[in-house]
Amino acid sequence: MTYKIAMVAQKGGVGKSTLARIIVVEAAKGGLQAKIADLDTQQSTSVNWAVRRAENGIEPEIRAEAFKSVNTALKDAQNFDLYIFDGAPHSSAETRQACQFSDMIIIPTSEGLDDLQPSVILANNLLKEGIAATKIAFALCITSDSAREIAGARDYLGQTPYKVLDGEIPFRSAFKTAMDKGKAITETSFPTLRKRADAMAQNIIDAVAAAAEREVA
Repeated sequence: MTYKIAMVAQKGGVGKSTLARIIVVEAAKGGLQAKIADLDTQQSTSVNWAVRRAENGIEPEIRAEAFKSVNTALKDAQNFDLYIFDGAPHSSAETRQACQFSDMIIIPTSEGLDDLQPSVILANNLLKEGIAATKIAFALCITSDSAREIAGARDYLGQTPYKVLDGEIPFRSAFKTAMDKGKAITETSFPTLRKRADAMAQNIIDAVAAAAEREVA
């Protein structure tokens, strides 16, 4: 059985591809056959990142491919244990279709209202289209170090029926440097930052496992 995760957002720059990368890398390190389906065919951010990774000889090698059609990507998904849809930086018909077929939907957002409000709107639209609230989760990414603002964001998201993952991915130049080299942020050389990224990866994996168990039950 293939577990499918959709990383989606209403806008760019909120950490969608960052999260896709940490999940595919950690899954591959765990021995799973994993792949990113990059639905942003104009920028192909995840595909280009995987190319940089291969060129720099970083192991494990990661598979990423651009797909214009979710239907085509779904045919490919059956060959993998874990399949990650990296959605375009806006809500499109293809993005929504990917969500329909996914076991878990992760919506990254920073702590600012400019990101929080469209993220909640996206989640509500997915709910209206028949996707269960239990399959939708928010992840705080590219955040500041303000504990007050992060707490405010959690309060804001806590008023919705969706899960809010523990932990945050802060904005750090070290994370950007790692990704520029083809690494995931869980592979940064800074132990403290790596610990925070590892925690987020585990929180996402736990959420996917819980959603899959509910579906089987």
